[in-house]
Amino acid sequence: MKEAALRVLVVDDDKAMRSSLMDLLKAAGHEVEALPRADQVVATLPEMLPDVILSDVRMPGMSGLDLLAALPPDSPPLVLISAHGDIATAVQAMQDGAYSFVEKPYEPRRLLTILSHAGGQHRLHQRTERLKARLRDLSGLDKQFLGQSSATRAVREEVLTVSESPASVLLVGETGTGKDVIARALHDLGPDADGPFVALNCATLSAEGFEREMFGAEGAGQGRLAAADGGTLFLDEVCACLLPVQTMLLRVLEQREITPVGASQPRKLTFRVISATNEDPEAAVEAGQLRRDVLHRLNTIRLDLPTLRARRDDILMLFTRFTGEFARVYEVSLPDLGAEDMAALMGHDWPGNVRELRNVAERFVLMARRGQASVAAALQADHATQVPDTLREAVAAFERELIARALRAQNGRMDAVAEALGIGRRTLNEKIVKLGLDKDALL
Repeated sequence: MKEAALRVLVVDDDKAMRSSLMDLLKAAGHEVEALPRADQVVATLPEMLPDVILSDVRMPGMSGLDLLAALPPDSPPLVLISAHGDIATAVQAMQDGAYSFVEKPYEPRRLLTILSHAGGQHRLHQRTERLKARLRDLSGLDKQFLGQSSATRAVREEVLTVSESPASVLLVGETGTGKDVIARALHDLGPDADGPFVALNCATLSAEGFEREMFGAEGAGQGRLAAADGGTLFLDEVCACLLPVQTMLLRVLEQREITPVGASQPRKLTFRVISATNEDPEAAVEAGQLRRDVLHRLNTIRLDLPTLRARRDDILMLFTRFTGEFARVYEVSLPDLGAEDMAALMGHDWPGNVRELRNVAERFVLMARRGQASVAAALQADHATQVPDTLREAVAAFERELIARALRAQNGRMDAVAEALGIGRRTLNEKIVKLGLDKDALL
């Protein structure tokens, strides 16, 4: 197969060498431009958009190594060529980011191969970045999982990386960290985006009537699993799934087929599985809540979602976004946030994560309608009225708040905290890890 033509920028102060390199590259089918000085390169990049730069090392004024340091981020790869090359120069160039180093007199075939590989990788990187940008626009991932903290950006990049894979994905994170948002984004970015997205809350599934509800019945309509055929099956709260139900689910996950009640022939299904839990799945396995073979079927890829405490740089941006949305809904003009409001936002632990922040933002807007907007008051009112969805979440929220208060009261002295709570030091450490408490952030 003929290699794709590249756009090559040659930089060399020797006119004869420039001509020789241009002749070689044009004969190989590449598009070539040449410059006699390295200090002209940066201004030329936006116009030419080369795939690779081939530059001499020793030139008057700016050298090839100086050019390497001056190139902006995401510039094309730089291949250095020099008649004065030595091992030290080559090693330094590679350490500083050069793609390769070629010593004159060069072997034409080797030089063409190096340039082809460098330019091809650059084009592949550009295509990938353009695809990611289009996918972000199509899915609204940046808008759905908003934030600019390193933790937030890392999650978005992971989602974009694994979205095209058909492998099962397990989302792990506290309540309110956006597991349902990420699950939907994985579906929307995946190859089966046009297919159905079926969400099941595993905590509500019972063994009685499971087959009729999940598999359907002959002549009585399809079940919920068949509804996911050709799309995505989202299993929420998998650690809360009853063991008998896990056994039946495992069979479906392994065989990808169901037999509706009253039917004589099984039906093959094709769907991607995304699951989520707000518990540590390994701890759930050790506690006998979750079958290990079920976990192995679900966690081919695991994504851990950060708590809001771990992405504090995003709090103000998220709060501004939410209050703006609610201000439009309730037709309210918002007051500027004061120093006390900022302190309340940044000083809160946010055990309910983004979901809690959204609730507080709505309450803040409602208070603004009465001319009494205050983040501290909205937090206090939200805490008084907020009720977790499940008993497990309620217990975890209570434990988290109780331990946080004790840590502050005892200035982080773990033995004193354990004594005040009436539990052992080891149990305290285990709960801090399980509940995702950040001791340093609390003190």
